[in-house]
Amino acid sequence: MQLTLFDLDNTLLAGDSDYLWGRFLVDEGVVDAEFYARENERFHAQYEAGNLDIHAYQRFALAPLLTNSLERMQALRADYVERVIRPLVARHTRALLDWHRQRGDQIAIITATNRFITEPIAALLDIDVLIATDPEIVGGAYTGEIAGVPCFQAGKIERAKAWVAEQPQRFEHVTFYSDSLNDLPLLRWADTAIAVDPDETLAAAAREAGWPIISLRGEDRPF
Repeated sequence: MQLTLFDLDNTLLAGDSDYLWGRFLVDEGVVDAEFYARENERFHAQYEAGNLDIHAYQRFALAPLLTNSLERMQALRADYVERVIRPLVARHTRALLDWHRQRGDQIAIITATNRFITEPIAALLDIDVLIATDPEIVGGAYTGEIAGVPCFQAGKIERAKAWVAEQPQRFEHVTFYSDSLNDLPLLRWADTAIAVDPDETLAAAAREAGWPIISLRGEDRPF
């Protein structure tokens, strides 16, 4: 059986669900607008440069879950997914997912974005397996810290291996689709690496390695 892994942000989506969630919280008046917008931009720039401190970022990103009721945050999340995320599903995403399903592949999302944000997005895409950065929950409450290994950079390899080890079936081949330089470790680990609407660093690495470069956003179906 083949395992096909998909990054989420700027790969299956034509946007970054983590960054946009921060902007959404600012627009909805949930957080201090000036501080949160500034920090959201700062962390996003670090991510794009490949030098993000994932633990510091997740403390920032998870903080609203500590200061608002879960019911309020879940309601906001549902509104966010419907209004912001649904229109950002890339043009050919669903067709690509269906193509892999028809081949009999096991498909999964593997993303650095935390599970609170990404669970309903995986459901929107009809993907049952989500490997994400897990927020720590103690006594039924979020602590603002990460539980276990963050699903980021080389941590994605560790998380992918851990998930595979838990499965009853063997996977003979692993394919990974991503847009980001932060995913170079997992792209190099996978049997087949595919760059999707890549950033400049990943595009250069893909050309050097001979990996396919595709777009899920253009007019022409790339597969």
